[in-house]
Amino acid sequence: MTALFPDGCALVFGASGGIGSKVAEVLATDGADLALVYNRKKDAAQTVASAAVAKGRKASVHACDVRDPASLSALVDSAVAEHGRVHTLVWAAGPLVEQHYLANTPLDAWRNAIETEVLGLIGATTALIPHMRQHGGGSIVHLGSAGHRRWPDRDGLSVAPKAANESFLQGIAREEGRNGIRANSVLVGVIDAGMFHELMAKGAFPDGWVEETQKALCVKRWGEAEEIGYAVSFLASARAAYVTGETINVSGGFGV
Repeated sequence: MTALFPDGCALVFGASGGIGSKVAEVLATDGADLALVYNRKKDAAQTVASAAVAKGRKASVHACDVRDPASLSALVDSAVAEHGRVHTLVWAAGPLVEQHYLANTPLDAWRNAIETEVLGLIGATTALIPHMRQHGGGSIVHLGSAGHRRWPDRDGLSVAPKAANESFLQGIAREEGRNGIRANSVLVGVIDAGMFHELMAKGAFPDGWVEETQKALCVKRWGEAEEIGYAVSFLASARAAYVTGETINVSGGFGV
């Protein structure tokens, strides 16, 4: 069987989170070695690494503050030192998305979301591109929002920053395709993991939200984190070698 990934690793930001950890698990199952990036949850990232090693993959764990360019540069150097090459960047990082109507969203909340999600992705991508060019290319896969297809009330702190990332990655796809670098996104719907569980526990959604949201779905259930992983793995792999500047909406048909 032809390998789906070249030698080297997938650099997975947000690998300690509920969705990011499952994305990493699918990548390992499909044959990718991993450099797993966390901010605060070191133990969770190490658990993901141990599971990948049990599958026969190489896995390393790295701390990084994605808001700090020096931390991002050191991360790339560390991942390359461990694995020799980074062939894929997976962006699954982001803060807890508090639910506010746009007019009531505190400016500090916007600042935190943009610094982490937007400037973090831009910093990670620009830190890694010279390495990818040198090694004949690579793949960038961003976890976006199904809210780009239909605006969800009170979810602006997720949708708006990810929309900026979508625009940025369109530019990367345009400019870097000649260097063998592809950039794509998976639009994430309501996934029964991670942040969704935290928000439900906090009572962040109003009465009737579950019923109304499921009415907007073609597939009448929440998604599973592994289903995001399957789409990420495809876009990162050789099977998607002629795919760039695109999105896959993994949301049960939200927005149709």
